[in-house]
Amino acid sequence: MSGQDLNADNIVEFIADIFERRGAESYLGEPVTMSEHMLQGAWFAEKDGAPDELVAAALLHDIGHYTSEFGTYSPEDVEDKHHDEAGGEVLAPFFPPVIVECVRLHVAAKRYLCATDPTYFGRLSPASVHTL
Repeated sequence: MSGQDLNADNIVEFIADIFERRGAESYLGEPVTMSEHMLQGAWFAEKDGAPDELVAAALLHDIGHYTSEFGTYSPEDVEDKHHDEAGGEVLAPFFPPVIVECVRLHVAAKRYLCATDPTYFGRLSPASVHTL
């Protein structure tokens, strides 16, 4: 099933399928899986008392690595594959705008934090730096 084949009845199936088929892949060459990375984001958001919409966005923030028309990310990539935009696009018909925009803007938010918080960049993993 592709992003173009989605409807309200099968969005959960589509997302579950991505986590099942692709979630065990390494997170951009790091020692955690993609599923672990995305679940960590949701866990931290929930732990910080974030609203449900932000927890959902944290869980789905990297879904675009699997739905981008430019292909999935590889640590050897030298061009941006716009996973943030691809993720927002595939989620837009099914989720509230606040979730979609959080997914769509998460890379821009990371860039902003790197520019405004001197300690933020130093806490990023090599893969996270590469995706800037």
